[in-house]
Amino acid sequence: MKHFQSEMVFQSPNRGTYNITDEMNKTIIESEIQSGICHVFIQHTSASLIITENADPTVRQDIENWLQRTVLDGDINYQHNDEGDDDMSGHLRCLITDTSQTIPVTNGRLNLGTWQGLFLYEHRTSRFKRKLIISIQGN
Repeated sequence: MKHFQSEMVFQSPNRGTYNITDEMNKTIIESEIQSGICHVFIQHTSASLIITENADPTVRQDIENWLQRTVLDGDINYQHNDEGDDDMSGHLRCLITDTSQTIPVTNGRLNLGTWQGLFLYEHRTSRFKRKLIISIQGN
């Protein structure tokens, strides 16, 4: 069994979802692992990783619209707002979503469903560098 670990940094321009499936597949190719597991972890508390629809962007817009209605920026009940109105809401959005994903690797690629993609979900409204740790195990 092989073990491979890599770090990746993404620059998120603003709040939204960014498809990182191709970048993950490039890392799997670099690992030379054909069959196994890929675990991706984001080292942040106001950005997350989601697996969702990769073909129709309105799905991701509907997710964002729901989160905007559910987790309000600048809610007067938040005590933590050191970095602005989107600070605490970014942390809460991260709790609702995930900071890691584990995906099978088959034939040297993420074995996602036809309509699935892996997305970095930036919950803040500014530009941020987001660091991911990718760990791959297999043969």
